[in-house]
Amino acid sequence: MSVKITKMQGCGNDFVILDYEEYKKIGLEMSDAAKKLCDRHFGIGADGLIIPNTNVEDADIGWFFYNSDGSVAQMCGNGMRCFAKYVYDKRLVDKKCFSVKTLAGIIRPEILDDGNVRVNMGKPILESEKIPFLPNNNLNYKISVKNRIFEGNAVSMGNPHFVIFIKDDEDLLALAKEYGPEIETSVEFPEKTNVEFIKIKSFKKIELCVWERGCGITLACGTGACASVVAGVMNSYLENAVDVRLLGGKVQVVWNGTPENPDGDVFLSGPADYVFETEM
Repeated sequence: MSVKITKMQGCGNDFVILDYEEYKKIGLEMSDAAKKLCDRHFGIGADGLIIPNTNVEDADIGWFFYNSDGSVAQMCGNGMRCFAKYVYDKRLVDKKCFSVKTLAGIIRPEILDDGNVRVNMGKPILESEKIPFLPNNNLNYKISVKNRIFEGNAVSMGNPHFVIFIKDDEDLLALAKEYGPEIETSVEFPEKTNVEFIKIKSFKKIELCVWERGCGITLACGTGACASVVAGVMNSYLENAVDVRLLGGKVQVVWNGTPENPDGDVFLSGPADYVFETEM
């Protein structure tokens, strides 16, 4: 048996991608296949598994997306950029701008002339019950974790995020490693949450480290970048177009919303690159 596998990455956020017919050769449930293939010691190694789904009726194509621990993710911005380039290059779609069915709804990526991919990530979700976030006040909520109290903002981009702006000169990665796991599983988040720690460099630039739900520390998180910009705009910290520096690289986020009228789409632009293609 030989299985054709592709590995791709967007700003260091890496993914194993294989067509559905190739996946069937493995003979495992998708969640088990994700855990096996994403294992960095005994498998290919990745933050997630992506399998295109060509059997959809209300979009040009769909996907199955699993985190490295086998859990299902509603949406992934970096994964979507890689997925978009993959299905376009493999001629599973025949146009540069198309629709993808996800658990977060219909997402529309576009292959740009410079090789980057821009994704219309849809509208942010700020209603607590839809995030889901148990407290009613999703902005500037104080959460107690270990020996610290953090003030954060709960935002969903199809998956939940808790965005924390750090004003002191602290190590964002160290904060994410120490407090991310505790916040991820806090009772306020019935479906757990991604956690972002952010330094504001200017109205148009931020630095971001993320503890990703189901993965742990990752080099980049597209939905996290989007949620962070939305939270920054809602707090009047940021303008609507922001360069986001992640551990693995830089993406651009544009939000067409305001604190008074938050019903605007979020656009994520950045690279998507092949790492290798192989058979195993």
